[in-house]
Amino acid sequence: MKAIVFAILKIFHILSSGGWDYIAVNGDNVYVSHGTQVNILNKVTGDSVGVINNTIGVHGIGFVPSLNKGYTSNGRLNNVYVFDLKTFTVKDSIATGQNPDAIFYDDFCKRIITCNGRSKDLTFIDPVTNKVTNTVNVGGKPETAVSDGAGKVFVNVEDKNEIVVIDSKTFTVTNHWSLLPGEAPTGLAIDVKTKRLFAACGDNNFLVVVNAEDGKVVAQLPIGKGCDGAVFDAGLKNIYTSNGSDGTLTVIHEDAADKYTVVATVPTKKSARTITVDEQTHLLYLPAAETEAAQGNARPRVIPGTFQILVVGQK
Repeated sequence: MKAIVFAILKIFHILSSGGWDYIAVNGDNVYVSHGTQVNILNKVTGDSVGVINNTIGVHGIGFVPSLNKGYTSNGRLNNVYVFDLKTFTVKDSIATGQNPDAIFYDDFCKRIITCNGRSKDLTFIDPVTNKVTNTVNVGGKPETAVSDGAGKVFVNVEDKNEIVVIDSKTFTVTNHWSLLPGEAPTGLAIDVKTKRLFAACGDNNFLVVVNAEDGKVVAQLPIGKGCDGAVFDAGLKNIYTSNGSDGTLTVIHEDAADKYTVVATVPTKKSARTITVDEQTHLLYLPAAETEAAQGNARPRVIPGTFQILVVGQK
């Protein structure tokens, strides 16, 4: 059997300056958080198709295509911008908790959800009215969250080494599940069919697999250093983690609900720590940049003008 080989297939260059966090695909476009703006690129060519300005401290981008609405979580503004998915024009702003970070749309409860790192809570927004309907405290720093599409939201709480479970019908916390020995969970993904959660633990380089029904840890897999993102491709049954400190992508195959195999470690670029997957094409997108040598424990400084999006897929 021919081995499956993953590699960088394309590189999209973005010349503007600034840091970055999450990246997301919607339709034909890739949305890239980038300092004080969101760059929007054609996902095939990398050509710029738009920019959303003044998203100060932007972390993530969420979408409600049925309403033609997109949302940016603006960490330094403590708010969310609402923008038109066709024109990219900002239409509204919504106050959230402090330092909104990860953001996504849960189709079950019909809410845009932000994870607010400084206020240690989640904000639930009705996208029809653009009004906050609920705020749920999780008792620690929520890094990112996913939904099972059936009434539960799962939150990686980075400083508590746990997953917090929220009932999205009552908007209440129902469980705290330990991820130990995994520490400092960052990226989180879910397979809704097997009911398995995939929590990337950045401090000790584990991917912890958790049963989403009872919170039991069913597997621990080694990943690279400095992971800040994890995604699951349901079509290929692959979990991917973006490991920014050592510049690799770990590929783990879900053989069965409780059986997993690391199938590849793909060279990317140091600093490529976040990731998204386009499940239509099975391509992965990772923001990165050239960096200077690190000084002590400080994050390496980005070399201006080198920001880029790595497009990774099977050769």
